[in-house]
Amino acid sequence: MEITLLRHGKPNISHQKKLTASSFSRWVESYNLAGLSASSKPTIEAIEHSSKCNAVICSKLLRSKESAKALKINNVTFSSELFNEAGLPIANWELIKLSPKLWAVLFRVLWLFGYSNKSESYKEAKTRASESANILIELAKEHKSVLFIGHGVYNRLLSSKLLAAGWSGAKSPNSNHWGYSVYKKT
Repeated sequence: MEITLLRHGKPNISHQKKLTASSFSRWVESYNLAGLSASSKPTIEAIEHSSKCNAVICSKLLRSKESAKALKINNVTFSSELFNEAGLPIANWELIKLSPKLWAVLFRVLWLFGYSNKSESYKEAKTRASESANILIELAKEHKSVLFIGHGVYNRLLSSKLLAAGWSGAKSPNSNHWGYSVYKKT
């Protein structure tokens, strides 16, 4: 059995403009509604590997679903909000402006240390990842090979759950857009 964790393609949203923390929360909402950038094409390896998987799982976020289409996948087996990216906390700070990438790093670090204002907590995300991993494992038992078109942080949470359940694979999954890691269990 194998489970592949693949990160979606690059979303169609700018990372250039500096924002306040308040503005960043609106940017995250836009990011979560964004589809794929027209320039974001899957690698040949990702397309070939995806074509060999018997079941495909997506989150409910558009970038996951559009990535499945870009991979030439016509039939998604399962799609659920349970597989959405781990949320980011927000703040109403107006004093400084940073790029969205810097805000994302800052808020993700704060989130790991327990700050979860108007977002699921790290503990809640890990619990949700346990449920998701169990679904992936059950689908792998049924279909033998499963592809999850997921998200950077959530794929990391899932990989730790798979490793804890006795699956072998990378400790930290490939987090590049279109990057993937394979987890196996005999």
